[in-house]
Amino acid sequence: MKAERKDAARLADLVKLIWSGDTEQLTRVIEGYIASDHAAVFAQTADNIFVGAAVCSLRHDYVEGCETSPVGYLEGISVKEAYRHRGIAKSLLEECEQWAREKGCREFASDCELTNTDSLHFHRSIGFHEANRIICFTKKL
Repeated sequence: MKAERKDAARLADLVKLIWSGDTEQLTRVIEGYIASDHAAVFAQTADNIFVGAAVCSLRHDYVEGCETSPVGYLEGISVKEAYRHRGIAKSLLEECEQWAREKGCREFASDCELTNTDSLHFHRSIGFHEANRIICFTKKL
C-alpha cells in the first residue's frame, strides 16, 4: 500500500533499521518523501503493525549504469527481522517499480554500502545487476 502522511511516524521506526537518525528526524524525512511528486513510500502490514517499508524516488541526475532519465531509484527498503523471507521486500519493490513505470521510467536502480553483504545479496536475488563499485572520499576545507 502507498503510505500516507499519517503513517510517517510509525514508518520512521522501520527506516531506523537502515538509516541513521532519531524518530523525529526520520519522520520528517518520510513525510518529505510522501509529500513529493517525485517520490513514494510503500508499506506492508501484518498483525496490525507496519512490518516493511520501501522508499523510492525519481532521479534525474546521472545514475551509475543507466542510460535513461528519469530513473526510478530504491532509496531504502527494510523489513522487520521476524517478517523477513516471506516475500515482503519483493512485494514492496514491485510496488516501487510499478510506480516508476507509471512515472515514465524505463530503468530502476539502487545502491548499497560495499560492506553490506545482506543488502548485496538481496539486490542480486531480486534481479538487480551490479553496475559498478566505488569508494567515496571527503576532506575538510
